[in-house]
Amino acid sequence: MSESETQSPDKTPGRIRTITDLAKVAGVSPGTVSRALSGNSLVNAKTREKIELIAREHGFRPNQMASRLRRQKTGVIGVAIPLGHDVRQQISDTFFMTLLGYLADELTEKGYDLMLRRVIPAQDEDWLDRFIGSGMVDGVIVIGQSDQFDRIEDVADGYLPMVVWGNHQEGQRHCVVGSDNRLGGKLAAEKLIASGATSLAFLGDTQPIEFAARFAGAREVAEKMGVPIRALPTHLSPDRTSKEIADHLIRIDANVDGIFAATDTVAVACLKELRNRDVEVPEQVKIVGFDDLPIANQTVPPLTTVRQDIAAGAKGLVDLLLRRLTGDDTESLVLPPHLIVRETT
Repeated sequence: MSESETQSPDKTPGRIRTITDLAKVAGVSPGTVSRALSGNSLVNAKTREKIELIAREHGFRPNQMASRLRRQKTGVIGVAIPLGHDVRQQISDTFFMTLLGYLADELTEKGYDLMLRRVIPAQDEDWLDRFIGSGMVDGVIVIGQSDQFDRIEDVADGYLPMVVWGNHQEGQRHCVVGSDNRLGGKLAAEKLIASGATSLAFLGDTQPIEFAARFAGAREVAEKMGVPIRALPTHLSPDRTSKEIADHLIRIDANVDGIFAATDTVAVACLKELRNRDVEVPEQVKIVGFDDLPIANQTVPPLTTVRQDIAAGAKGLVDLLLRRLTGDDTESLVLPPHLIVRETT
């Protein structure tokens, strides 16, 4: 059964059949419609009255199952992964799988099931409102802000039980758990320069907020030390990463001797390509990754990386969400990154 609301057969058939249809007529989001029809006090009285009036005029009434689910606890936490910046990235990405594993463990221990959604915002701009208004979840964890910061901010204004894995910005309204990405970028650049690198490249897509912060931190250090640095857009979708890295290395072959990879996944692909070109690491090129995924200690040579505590992050996401489910408007949690020095620097 879908989250849609049904229309009585004697009222303008085909015009308003779903929450989304009603939202378009009312000029609000589907989530606002769902909250208004369920009597949620977070929707202001004027908007609620407008939505109720339109619903009555079109014989639009709540689906009984959806209404029952909204009134009762489902025992399910929704986990959404928005991929607005790289629609071909897969959930099988090592970082996602690592974080999801820890989240599943934490939620199971707390007595909750997990419902996972991979979201392409370009195909459904109301993805978050739709998920929240479905009546199928008690709360939502969003993994990554992608290019959806404003959408998440809008929803946070009227929906408390939501926590986001991402980068914290001063003044933001949504609750975040994540690493200090800017500081992590600084640590990476400092290590590369201290190890003798004289020209740096950042391999990553600087559109996502987390990656942008990592590059900003590295650039701050590089500029202070008088070391050139450039950002080379590198996506995380399997069908693009290797080719993009190969193209980058052709252009920077003789000029760059220090690489800061936005993730360990990018760093591993970079190591492979350098090995194919008979470029020695760290003698000719030094590399620092980000995440400290299990694979970082298994590469040849083992990868120097910036560690973010993914297990602690998962625990923080669940703990804060459960507090918000009880009505506690929690603060964000910013975790300190740590440089793990191995053999690529």
